[in-house]
Amino acid sequence: MLSFITWTADPAIFSIGSREIRWYGLAFAFGFLIGYKIVERMWKNEKLDPAWLDQLLIYTMIGTVVGARLGHCLLYAPQYYLSNPIEILKIWEGGLASHGGTLGIMIAIYFYSKKISHKSIMWAFDKLVVPTGLVAAMIRLGNLMNHEIYGHATDAPWGFRFIDNLHQWKMGAAPVFTAPSHPTQLYEALCYLITFALCMWLYFRKEAFKKEGLLFGIFMICIFASRFFIEFLKNDQEEFEASMLINMGQVLSIPFVLAGCWFVYRALQKKN
Repeated sequence: MLSFITWTADPAIFSIGSREIRWYGLAFAFGFLIGYKIVERMWKNEKLDPAWLDQLLIYTMIGTVVGARLGHCLLYAPQYYLSNPIEILKIWEGGLASHGGTLGIMIAIYFYSKKISHKSIMWAFDKLVVPTGLVAAMIRLGNLMNHEIYGHATDAPWGFRFIDNLHQWKMGAAPVFTAPSHPTQLYEALCYLITFALCMWLYFRKEAFKKEGLLFGIFMICIFASRFFIEFLKNDQEEFEASMLINMGQVLSIPFVLAGCWFVYRALQKKN
């Protein structure tokens, strides 16, 4: 019978000189590529201007990366990064926050709607959220490969023993393993994939995009409610969270869930 899983995956696929090409980056890029293909299919389905699609990709990528990086730096370790602002640019060293990424996308889509599509922000959101669950799941698989963002110790047979001294291990030291812990990266990835499947079904089978804001609201509820509850199993990312009744990830999830409920309610109240 399986008692635990000893996880010894190398975060790097290969190296070019001193720079590593990591599974995290590949997963992120793969998620964006598949997401683009899905949105491209949606564009054809609604017979939209193809020129808008490439611009949407650019705005979304910039909003995601900048928002996620600033979200991590300013919400989880503001004193360090404000004292060392050049460190904010070192995205390759890790540190992206999904809540910041969400806000970054929202801001980017505001400018996209004003400058490119000249449609409502919600019109764009209802399309973007359909593949976003897949992208989020790929990112969490990247976290798994990086031996990061895992949960508390557990007696469950699917507990993972992660390498605690990852940097030293990469330099040739013997691995020091954590106690078997909840693989919360996989829990989140599964929830995000379910959200992705639901949004795909609602868009292509139920034409939910005709009720503006419905897809966006359902996405927000599913993603951030699952994030809220899984956070109970996670280790704190920063020391200051130890004194909090609920951690920073949960605090930031609550307004997104409430906003999602409002958009679903508003969409269902509208007549076609």
